[in-house]
Amino acid sequence: QVQLVESGGGLVQAGGSLRLSCAASGGTVSRLRMGWFRQAPGKERDFVAAITWSVGITYYADSVKGRFTISRDNAKNTMNLQMNSLKPEGTAVYYCAADPRFGLGRSVDEYNYWGQGTQVTVSS
Repeated sequence: QVQLVESGGGLVQAGGSLRLSCAASGGTVSRLRMGWFRQAPGKERDFVAAITWSVGITYYADSVKGRFTISRDNAKNTMNLQMNSLKPEGTAVYYCAADPRFGLGRSVDEYNYWGQGTQVTVSS
């Protein structure tokens, strides 16, 4: 059973940066499909970014492309999301997700394991 714990959320002004981390236990991040999703109040959980296991191919939602970077730190068994040029519409709870299946996962049903989420608030 993989357990995921997010950290790094907080309050930031528009245009600022935050770095989220997701610590994994019960599994090795280099052998897991991993991703970030976010959910604003009253809205569905949306895909943000994903990374495959092994080779580490990445994929981003159009809304964050060029501003967010997903990465893995295999030595620390963590996944990170560097978020730059944040916008108020990025305010949401951000969730880390993992799954042992091969390939990229870009939808909620492609992940079996989820963290508890971390709040990101971007003020205008």
